[in-house]
Formats: sequence, structure tokens, C-alpha cells
Amino acid sequence: MSEKKERITRRDFLRGTASAALAAAVGLPLASCRAVAQQAGQEAQAQAQPPAPQAERRAKVVLVRDQAAVGEDGTVNEEVVGRMLDEAVCALTDKGTPAEAWAELVKPGDLVGLKSNEWHPLATPQEVERVLVRRIADVGVPGDTVRISDRGARTVLADRTALINVRPLRTHHWSGIGGCIKNYIMFSDRPYQYHDNACESLALAWELPECKGKTRLNILLALTPQFYGRGPHAFDPRHVWPYRGMFVSFDPVACDALGAELLRAKRIAVFGEEQPLTPTTHIAAADEKYGLGVADLNRIDIIRLGWTEDSLI
Repeated sequence: MSEKKERITRRDFLRGTASAALAAAVGLPLASCRAVAQQAGQEAQAQAQPPAPQAERRAKVVLVRDQAAVGEDGTVNEEVVGRMLDEAVCALTDKGTPAEAWAELVKPGDLVGLKSNEWHPLATPQEVERVLVRRIADVGVPGDTVRISDRGARTVLADRTALINVRPLRTHHWSGIGGCIKNYIMFSDRPYQYHDNACESLALAWELPECKGKTRLNILLALTPQFYGRGPHAFDPRHVWPYRGMFVSFDPVACDALGAELLRAKRIAVFGEEQPLTPTTHIAAADEKYGLGVADLNRIDIIRLGWTEDSLI
């Protein structure tokens, strides 16, 4: 026996003996004294053992693509994106039918809000918003009660009990990418407060009472993402391409981590090397500092559905 184990055994023995002596002193029977000593020894042994390792956090993201989702003229096919969303939520919730899957996300008594994005050059398509409203109505929430907002989210969506977070993927001057995490910045009355250090603290917006704990689904649209841009509000149609996909998950951080990797891979494919942009430090911080979700690509389980050509990730 090692010296370390001997020390533990002796300490356990003395502790157990002392406990037994105390039990005897207060008049407990001998059998009870032995039980007290045994319990004390077991507790000491448990304290001496190193804590069991915690299971690593993982996230599941569905990447669904369809070649018919976007036409050559950039028109979004509403029927196709509806089918894509149905397939994605079925895979995410492990349900056999779209009706069962959407019923897992939204309940008839919910007040539902869509946190959309209205940046004009690359807004959340109305076709996607209409599909979501119909799916919400199908589970018993009247469609005319569903609210859709972006810049007015702090007031328009404040009373909602369930939120669906949906926005297009693009590069962003201050945060590296505009994604699911950043989409909640408009729940704040001071969005600029999150701009320091490449918007590292964006995950804190998810703690605001107007949105905290309400998100049922995150949809990062990669139908026609923007993979490159320099300067505030930069947009160039040459840097937009029809990827015809979307990332769907319960985890906004995992969606953004994959979205950032997709844009990085596209820049390398186009330019032959990575181009310097604002670093996406807020994604790692959302995981490591704020615990909002999983940013490590090695801990994200991707379910791939549909069209796979030029997937890049």
C-alpha cells in the first residue's frame, strides 16, 4: 500500500473511532456505534476521492439544403423552404411528423414572436416568415397573434412567451458575423454597449428580461449568405452566393460557430486564402465566458439533410 493510501486509511480509522466513541458516550448501543463508525469512514473515503469528471456539453445542429430553395434570380421558393424547415425540426426533435415536431416547440397557449432581421440588403425573407406563421398556427396559436419584429423587438416582443430566432448569415463589420447571437441585440435599449472588443459580450443580450429563457428555436439562414465585406453596413452582391441552406438548432452559439466556419471556408475557396476580417470572438466568449451554448466545432453534432454539393463544412 502506498504512503498516501496509508495516511488516508489511518485518518479514516481515527475519524471512525472518534465517531464511535462519541456515539458510545451518548449511550447508543454497540451496533449503532459500529454503524456510525462505518458511515464516518465511508464519508471520509468519498471525500478523499477526486470528483467525477463532468460530461462535456454538446450541441446538435441540423444543416438542411435544397437546390430548389433559391431560384437563379434570387427568388426564395416558399414551398421548398417550408419543407426544409419541416425536415429540420423533425430531425432536431426526433419526431416522426412535422405536426409532432412543431408541437414540441410551440404550445397553443403561447404568445409567439419571431425575432427577424430587416437589414435591407439581406433581410429575413418574407417567404420564411410566412411559413413560420403557418406552422405556428397549425399547432393552435392563431396566426394573427404572432408578432414579427427586429428593431422594435424590445417593446413589440417583450410580452411574448415563446420566441423563434431567425435571420440571414453575413459578415459584419463590428462582430465578424451577423448571426443568431447578435440578432438579440435589439432587445436592449442601448445596443452600442455590446460593441467593445469585437462585440465580445453579445451573449449578455440573451439575459435581458424581454428575451431570457424564451427561445424555442434558432434558424440561421444560409440561403444566400454574404461571405465578405469591409466597413460598416458593407454589401456587395459579388460576395453573396446561393448556398441554399439553413442551420437549425436549439443552440444559437452552435449555429453561429458553423456559420462562421462556412463563411471562412467560402473566403478561402474564392480568394485562395483567408481574408482579414473582424474576429468572431463573441462566439467563443458566448461558450467559454457566458455559457450560452457550444462554440467548439468538435462538440457540435451536425445532421446533414438534402443537397450536399459544395457543402464546404
